[in-house]
Amino acid sequence: MTDAHEGADRGREPADARRPFPFHWLRGPLIACVAAPAIMIGAHAAHADLKLCNATSSRIGVAIGYQDQKGWATEGWWNIASQTCETLLKGRLGSRFYYVHAVDYDRGGEWGGTNMMCTADKVFTIRGVEDCTRRGFKRTGFFEVDTQDSKDWTIRLTDPGDSGGKAR
Repeated sequence: MTDAHEGADRGREPADARRPFPFHWLRGPLIACVAAPAIMIGAHAAHADLKLCNATSSRIGVAIGYQDQKGWATEGWWNIASQTCETLLKGRLGSRFYYVHAVDYDRGGEWGGTNMMCTADKVFTIRGVEDCTRRGFKRTGFFEVDTQDSKDWTIRLTDPGDSGGKAR
């Protein structure tokens, strides 16, 4: 895309090009040496997270359950657009098993399971999975995701009938 200003300057050298670089023979190697460490740092800074990819044609809401040093917790809702991914938990995974419940906002339906945990209608973090209704929460079924002790994992939700399953 060209704008009128760019067209007017066509044919003129930029001001920097008229000033010689003081060691012009060093310019290429210097740029390569400066760029290489930045690339190497980026390669080592890979994140280990729990991610969920919505491979459906609908918007979905997602809640997760997990056990940490303080006990059981459930969190929700992440609103995830169709054909996008979202990080649910940042950092190395501290548990082998995570639990997911998702709701299809556009067509109705849900992804659930037999592992009962507490949820709420609005954004929530709930400690404990017992006595949900007595404590004013909903009792909701979650499906289990076995991360096989990986330090990062991606869950992929698909439309009903699509092959590929629910988890990586």
